Amino acid sequence: MAESDFQVLRVGGVSVVTAPEEIDICNSDQLRAALAEAATQTNGHVLVDMSQTQFCDSTGLHALVRAHQRAQGTGGGVLLVIDSGPVRRLLAVTGVERVIPSFRTLAEALTERPVVPTPRPAVEFAD
Repeated sequence: MAESDFQVLRVGGVSVVTAPEEIDICNSDQLRAALAEAATQTNGHVLVDMSQTQFCDSTGLHALVRAHQRAQGTGGGVLLVIDSGPVRRLLAVTGVERVIPSFRTLAEALTERPVVPTPRPAVEFAD
């Protein structure tokens, strides 16, 4: 993985994972690692900036859902920033949008971050 594929930065006290243009089987393990690293930095609260992501396959969705489930187990959660129509549609079709809150801009997500989402029926994925 190139060092910049999944950057983990601190923005206003929140860990922000910046995703690349494509998330697939070739880099989903790096996504998992970046999400785990980010969760340890901010007590389980992670914001994933997917505003540049145009494609995400099932391995990427799995990594996001599992990270969200783990974070909820410690009182945290994952929030997504999604600007792309294809990725937003994928979340709608799979039902992930009902599980992980998403926002259109980073600023919008950062203002929502203190709010822990109300638990919704979980989409279960096996490891």
